[in-house]
Amino acid sequence: MTNSVFDSIQNPYLKSWLAEVVALTTPSKIHICDGSEEEKAELTKEALATGELLELNQEKLPGCYLHRTNPNDVARVENLTFICTEKQENAGPTNNWMSPQEAKDKVNEILKNVMTDRTMYVVPYIMGPANSPYSLIGIEITDSIYVVLNMRIMTRMGKVALDRLGNSDNFSKGIHSKADVNPDRRFIMHFPEENLILSVGSGYGGNVLLSKKCLALRIASYLGNKEGWLAEHMLILGVEDPQGKITYIAAAFPSACGKTNLAMLVPPSSMPGYKVWTVGDDIAWMHIGEDGRLYAINPENGFFGVAPGTNSKTNPNAVKSIQKDTIYTNVVLRNDGTVWWEGHDDTAPETAIDWTGAAWTPNDKDTDGKPKKGAQANSRFTAPAKNCPCIAPNWEANEGVPISAIVFGGRRANLSPLVYEARNWNHGVYMGATMASERTAAQYGLQGEVRRDPFAMLPFCGYNMADYFKHWIEMGKRITNPPKIFHVNWFRQDKDGKFLWPGFGENLKVLKWAIEQSDKSNSTSETAIETPIGFMPSPGTIDAIPELFEVNREEWLKEIESQNEFFDKFGDAFPQELKQEQEALKQKLTS
Repeated sequence: MTNSVFDSIQNPYLKSWLAEVVALTTPSKIHICDGSEEEKAELTKEALATGELLELNQEKLPGCYLHRTNPNDVARVENLTFICTEKQENAGPTNNWMSPQEAKDKVNEILKNVMTDRTMYVVPYIMGPANSPYSLIGIEITDSIYVVLNMRIMTRMGKVALDRLGNSDNFSKGIHSKADVNPDRRFIMHFPEENLILSVGSGYGGNVLLSKKCLALRIASYLGNKEGWLAEHMLILGVEDPQGKITYIAAAFPSACGKTNLAMLVPPSSMPGYKVWTVGDDIAWMHIGEDGRLYAINPENGFFGVAPGTNSKTNPNAVKSIQKDTIYTNVVLRNDGTVWWEGHDDTAPETAIDWTGAAWTPNDKDTDGKPKKGAQANSRFTAPAKNCPCIAPNWEANEGVPISAIVFGGRRANLSPLVYEARNWNHGVYMGATMASERTAAQYGLQGEVRRDPFAMLPFCGYNMADYFKHWIEMGKRITNPPKIFHVNWFRQDKDGKFLWPGFGENLKVLKWAIEQSDKSNSTSETAIETPIGFMPSPGTIDAIPELFEVNREEWLKEIESQNEFFDKFGDAFPQELKQEQEALKQKLTS
């Protein structure tokens, strides 16, 4: 490395670390990203020349490009994702664990000379508003232009981050290399005790945009436990009523279960005067304010959303957000240079190029004789948050927005009612700890299988989840003006498998009830009734069929036994407060 490479870097800690990585990976060229428009144009030009990006129709989709990943590399690899702590119990039973030394030995063997014929990009970035006291600094080293251009969208990237870092040693270190994109040499290693992330063998965003799930959740959740705040897999939205009052809600749903759709919700025509403002669609960092309330910032700068199913009915604001300056991954390329996916507004093109780069028609069949999909089930778009028509005017507020309600959700066909409210904070923590949902294409494993996903954080908690539950309980003791907690289920079905609730914009009716409950000091009123599982809307409060609010006591008792199968994994570390909540529920169900 010549001195000129270091001209933009004054930080001695960063310089020292970069020298170590260069010695290990031996890149042929080094580029320190500054985040400028000129840099973006040059990198895009280079990516087009190598085929890493394909230019789309610049008249219809200005600034938009298409990327294809290796067919063996299309989703997060939870089975190859590790938490590397000195003691295994600190990672807990729900995380894959590897000792830090073994993990480094394994990954460094792959990283050795891996960039000999490649450029090493150094990506400084800020997670959170540039001047927020709650933001964090990261440095990602990568050999992928695709990663650099996505990080530019998803974070505040470049000189702004180096200026914020100054001479501090407080930054997250991340090294990524595509290596040979070999599933047998693919690892995503997290070292929360060292604020370090190592990712090799993948080019898929969820594994390689180290700012996102890696830092913003796995590392940040550990830091939050240590420092007294919450890093959560939650959207943040504001609901403005006809009088102009805005109430902010944080909500947790597993990936691809309607979270982005809810974050960008369009109010139904039956609710004139209401507006919904998007603060964030995926991640919330929450701190306790001076007034005893929880305040949340969205640490991201863009949206990394699932394409299939996104259309003008399910999410019109997302559709508008991705019309410019967007990177599409693993979608169909139409003959006119635009994109398509299953669930798009338009009907399938008669002929096109599928997500693998092969010729495709909607009549094609796979080896099982089933229709062959043109877009990969987990295909994505990466778009700047500022593109969103309903982005909140204060979405980058340094102090964040005050949270009045926390909503937990999942995809349960039969068990959970449309909405119910926790009796108190610990009961709400129990509701979050017992979340379950059907697996989606964004997750590793068998689609349709019901799995426990506490707080929608099971794949993202960077330490022992029993301690994570305790942290939530302890936070409740410190929050003097806590938000109310609710559970929703948009996906309840009738005996024929049809959804009982229309969802989409109608979900605002449920949020309105939650907001009204949050405004009250006591949930027992003319708008709520007490049930064994919590407070539910009084009949007629929400325009919905009664079947959506039925509580089958036998099914709930079976649910408790199923919960225990999960809780037993934690042994004596599991917090007694949650066992007490479970026992209270059992007594109410049997009385």
